[in-house]
Amino acid sequence: MKRTLTLIAVLTFASLLISTYAQTRKKGAVDTRINLTAPAGKAVAAFAEGCFWCSEHIFESLVGVDSAVSGYAGGTAPNPSYELVSTETTGHAESVLIYYDPKKITYAELLKAFFTSHDPTTLDRQGPDRGNSYRSIAFYKTNEEKALAEQAKKDFEKEFKSPIVTEIKLLTEFYRAEGYHQNYVEGNPSNPYISNVSIPRFELFKRTCKLPRKK
Repeated sequence: MKRTLTLIAVLTFASLLISTYAQTRKKGAVDTRINLTAPAGKAVAAFAEGCFWCSEHIFESLVGVDSAVSGYAGGTAPNPSYELVSTETTGHAESVLIYYDPKKITYAELLKAFFTSHDPTTLDRQGPDRGNSYRSIAFYKTNEEKALAEQAKKDFEKEFKSPIVTEIKLLTEFYRAEGYHQNYVEGNPSNPYISNVSIPRFELFKRTCKLPRKK
């Protein structure tokens, strides 16, 4: 009975948050949704692999990646904020949207970077961060990308002792995170989380992933 009441309370709270946010949007809130159409000659991809601060830093280090945007994907509420996503009620995951040159780096190579830059075997958790907003997701836009993601997941299974729990999910919308989240590692090198979690994770990535990196 207690579990039922708790579930009802959580669902009611989530519904209230989403409703309030929707009303705010109608009153003229800024639309943070990003157009997923890539510029001419470029392509876009999105991944969720824990805290987006470090993910953005990792992908932007790769040759062929023009930029990465920290944001939210995979959920339901429109224009989610960091505070709303942190309630773990919207289904969004902290994600990065990557703009890249497919002549210099492929989606398959980005998948390699994805699977070697985090632990895809931990459900709703990455390092010290817990909750479904930190889950592992490889987003795809086409059936070809979906097949590549599924194959990469299968190929990397042998690299880990536990089963990979990465979701493979269609990318339908991506929302830009607040400005202070963008390029966070570069702008906040003395932040304890950056020095103790993000940088060690980045250094491990550099040792394990052999894709060309920017100097």
